Amino acid sequence: MFRLWCKLFDDGNHLLNDTVVINGDDTLNRTKKIFDGISKACYQFDLSEPIWLDSNIAEFKRHSKVRFNQDNFIEHIDFRYMEVQVIEED
Repeated sequence: MFRLWCKLFDDGNHLLNDTVVINGDDTLNRTKKIFDGISKACYQFDLSEPIWLDSNIAEFKRHSKVRFNQDNFIEHIDFRYMEVQVIEED
């Protein structure tokens, strides 16, 4: 079981919205599960998918958690950042 927790925060670091995306497909590798989870979470939040910058990739490799802010989205966002964290892996 693979679970990804996606959260939206405002300027005061208050949680606005969150969702947990579960992926039980054993045929997908970790990277594909992460991208699939982010895609599903963004669909639920009615957001475009964020763009991964080199700093995001490095942060995610270190902590299995990453924050996406306005720099990662093409359109304007009405929250401060989106945090994505792996909370369970196979």
